[in-house]
Amino acid sequence: MGNSPPASVGLSHDAAVNQIQETIADNCVVIFSKTTCVYCKMAKKLFEDMNVNYTAVELDMNTNGSQFQDILEQMTGGRTVPRVFVNGTFVGGAAETQRLHKEGKLLPLVHQCQLKIKS
Repeated sequence: MGNSPPASVGLSHDAAVNQIQETIADNCVVIFSKTTCVYCKMAKKLFEDMNVNYTAVELDMNTNGSQFQDILEQMTGGRTVPRVFVNGTFVGGAAETQRLHKEGKLLPLVHQCQLKIKS
């Protein structure tokens, strides 16, 4: 149980940050998720039920997933998944995303992003 080096596969910290930022910038909805996470499934189902395309980054299937999760914690203040981004902005986890939807605020955020892509 000594200090072992992080098990990242060749991505520098900056390259990992850039990859996360590019994914967020290039997609209206990004869900950083794990395949076994019930809350992640709830968040994905919410967008599926609204017929909104999303990009899921499955951290448990990604060789750099742990490193990405560390960076997401620095970016968002939390390490739990899902980490949901809409229109480039972090909106929260599953509960926060569902609350935005119930308040009628989630779809307008998605539409703002879709309008940007079309114009």
